[in-house]
Amino acid sequence: MKSLKFIVIGLGLLLGSCVSQKKYTELQTRSQACEDNLKSKQRELIVMETSLANKSNKVKNLEQQVDYFKTTNTNLLERLSDLAVVSKSGAENIKKSLEALNEQNRYIKDLTTSMRKKDSLNLVLVMNLKRSLDDFDDEDINIEVKKGVVYISISDKMLFRSGSYRISDRAEEVIGKIAKIVNDHKELDILVEGHTDNVPISTECMVDNWDLSAKRATSIVRLMQIKFGVQPARMTAGGRSEYIPKATNETVEGKAKNRRTEIVILPKLDQFFELLEPPLNNSN
Repeated sequence: MKSLKFIVIGLGLLLGSCVSQKKYTELQTRSQACEDNLKSKQRELIVMETSLANKSNKVKNLEQQVDYFKTTNTNLLERLSDLAVVSKSGAENIKKSLEALNEQNRYIKDLTTSMRKKDSLNLVLVMNLKRSLDDFDDEDINIEVKKGVVYISISDKMLFRSGSYRISDRAEEVIGKIAKIVNDHKELDILVEGHTDNVPISTECMVDNWDLSAKRATSIVRLMQIKFGVQPARMTAGGRSEYIPKATNETVEGKAKNRRTEIVILPKLDQFFELLEPPLNNSN
């Protein structure tokens, strides 16, 4: 019996020891969790304090800006009060000035649009002319856009005999192709200019290079009118003599370049000048 009693007592002590260890472990785990939770809360508190400090700074900045605007508005109101506001006549003058500026802006926009259209038309003309005259030597015909208009420069050896204003058969073919294209653009005018070198000429029919250059220009204009149906009101013939050379007259090659006829395709002069006129100012 005594042995059984000792065994029971031993088992009791052993079980009591196990229960205490388990509770200790549980308490230790809970304590660690509480500690971790506390640290997490402390971190959150630090973040919140930092955020609150930032917001406080922002509020201060906004308050400073509000104070600045209040001061500025007060100053403006005081200045307006000092100026007694703009008078009625002054306001009317400002209104007229704004209207004039708007009118000028519209004029500039219209002018820019017209210039772009003109540049596009010049490009089309140059492409069509080069395509049409592709069979002819580039040394005898030069097509380019210069000073905002299309220039066709034709050497005199292709158009005329030396010292003559009579047009060759080959020249009629060239002029016919040019006339066909200008007839497709009746909104454009044609200026024909005759040019010579500086070698003097004097015959029964021609007094000097002025005479020769003018007669050559009128021969081209007359051919375009009579044979190819270009309206004469669209054309102008002019002689420039030797005074606008393309190259030096000191060489044979230079003189050959200077002996030429230039056909200039340009907008109708009245429309061109209307385009350049600024809008009327009706403020007066």
